[in-house]
Amino acid sequence: MSIELQPTAEPAAHLPRLSRSLRPSAKAPVRIVHLGLGAFHRSHQAWYTQQAGDSADWGIAAFTGRRPDAALALAEQDGLYTVVERADAGDSFTVVSSIVEAVDGADVQRLAELLAAPATAVVTLTITEAAYRLGSDGQLDRTASDVVADLALLASGSGNPTTPLGRLVLALAARRAAGGGPLAVVCCDNLSKNGTVARNAVVGMAGAWDEGLAGWIDANVSFVSTSVDRITPRTTDADIAAVEAACGYRDNSPVVAEPFSNWVLSGNFPAGRPRWEDAGAVFVAGIEPYENRKLWLLNGAHSLLAYAGQLRGHATVAQALADPACLQAVESFWDEAEANLSGSEGAADLQIPAYRAALLARFSNARIAHHLAQIAMDGSTKLRMRAVPVLQAERAAGRSGAAAALMFAAWMDYSAAAEALQDPLADEVAAANRLSGTERIRTLLALVDPGLAGDDAVVGLIEDLCGTFGERAVSL
Repeated sequence: MSIELQPTAEPAAHLPRLSRSLRPSAKAPVRIVHLGLGAFHRSHQAWYTQQAGDSADWGIAAFTGRRPDAALALAEQDGLYTVVERADAGDSFTVVSSIVEAVDGADVQRLAELLAAPATAVVTLTITEAAYRLGSDGQLDRTASDVVADLALLASGSGNPTTPLGRLVLALAARRAAGGGPLAVVCCDNLSKNGTVARNAVVGMAGAWDEGLAGWIDANVSFVSTSVDRITPRTTDADIAAVEAACGYRDNSPVVAEPFSNWVLSGNFPAGRPRWEDAGAVFVAGIEPYENRKLWLLNGAHSLLAYAGQLRGHATVAQALADPACLQAVESFWDEAEANLSGSEGAADLQIPAYRAALLARFSNARIAHHLAQIAMDGSTKLRMRAVPVLQAERAAGRSGAAAALMFAAWMDYSAAAEALQDPLADEVAAANRLSGTERIRTLLALVDPGLAGDDAVVGLIEDLCGTFGERAVSL
């Protein structure tokens, strides 16, 4: 429900806590399990489920990733929280009740119980791009240390897996054993062909443990591809105070998001799904053009701004976009991306010029403090989807791909300047940055795409572009 309340002068300590007794709402039965409880899930998939006409039939049990904090905070409020839609004209507030159970991700037993239940029909994932642990061949990297550790735990039966993949595979084994029937796994991470990525990762992990389980997953689990879109910055103390002032209750878990949201899905739901289309979700036969539009235009621009903007001394997307040097880099990258989107099947439906104009307006919303440091995380993984395809396509067309190459150069400069790089390959990046000249560029590029690293012309192009955003560079 949307609520419009006048600010209250009552001290926050005396305000009631948001709960289902304060905002009466019945708990829907659990039919969706989510892995990766965080702000984006709460502003997107859970919000869409709340808006579905049949939401009373579709409750979500959401599991955290590395830490239990989000689950503990939500549990204090019976799963309720406030979505703050922040527009230039002001804020609006919606209490979301679709999460009926918030669980520490380490509680693998509860995850297995829920997936074994026949009523569970959908598993949604926001576990970050890096968590799928695929190698350059698109298959599970069985040599990754956390994959090796989880496979040992699965084989021994003596402990619980620690990765989202390992936990999901163990829970799917419980569903198989209980005869729970088919279900859908819906990947909501920013990956090209993310349904295929999820399938390869899950089946790869299962097959490395139990080939019979892998065969059962192939036969009974559908993997739905999606394109998800809603800018959701980290919640601040000021945001919590704004909810208290406007709504008259205390909420320890509000989420701030832009008014815009988009969800495109492609795939089968063998056990049913909510009517997400009631909230504007779109179901299509072929999702790749929509994925690429979002990955290249929105996410690609975000990564470019994250690295170039911080090198230029900026902290947020809006600040970076107001810098002519950053804006020009984004527009040039968009030109390259659009040239390779325009020839794709269904390109007319993508409305690329309008999409670009909308992105400029969304990025310029100074009331959404989308911090560049947050976007900059996991660059070695993100650039594989956001920059590599555009650079490869430009080179294949006989063009330089300089705008896409500039994103690599900015990432490399940023990686050398950052005090604490958050990246799954942070150690390898640090080692590469101890090298110099062409050897450094080639080694860093090989961490993202070995094929491009073998192209002397590409390596030289990126080397020439390094330092582009250094004129106002600051210590990171």
